[in-house]
Order: sequence, then C-alpha cells, then structure tokens
Amino acid sequence: MDLAQAIYATTKKFPKEEMYALSSQMQRAAVSIPSNIAEGAGRSTNKDFANFLSIAIGSCFELQTQILLSERLHYITEEIRDNLVKQLNQLQPKIVNFKKKLESNNEVV
Repeated sequence: MDLAQAIYATTKKFPKEEMYALSSQMQRAAVSIPSNIAEGAGRSTNKDFANFLSIAIGSCFELQTQILLSERLHYITEEIRDNLVKQLNQLQPKIVNFKKKLESNNEVV
C-alpha cells in the first residue's frame, strides 16, 4: 500500500488536464495491486489466490509503463521515476514468488 500512497502523492502534482487520464489510470493500477492480493487472500483455494496474484502482477507492469510515460511527458523527474520503479522492482518479485509457491502447493489456503 506504500506504493499506492506514493502514486497518489505523485499524481496529485500532475497537470489538471491529466486528472481523468494518466493520473487516474496510475492510481487505479496502484490500488489494484494490494486490492487483488487482498481479494485473493479471501479465496478458498490456492488456484484462486494465484489468479488474483496474476492480476496484481499485471497491474505492476501496467503501472511501470505509466510511470515511464509520466517521466517522458515531464510530469515527474528521473529521480521520482527511479524511486517508484525501485519500489515496483522490490514488490513484483515478491508477488511472483508467492504465486509460484501457491501454485506448487494445491492445498486450501
């Protein structure tokens, strides 16, 4: 949730015309990551949980693309881009590894 909070703080500084465009997409992708993890945790099987983790991983890739675009459009600095991408690069492998662990264990969560 720290990443989602950082995205909200970052997009708050975007131009007003981006309020319903890129900033909104970034916020939705950032919120989707912990939301899908939470929803998956509430499922009764590892297979279902792993599916929600897949969605969270996809949202990580989506968010990374949007962060890079934001920097190209000069909405954020290289330093902010690097910080956000670093957070993603720390989070995404954890989700991937957790998903692999669930898939290798077919028991009920």
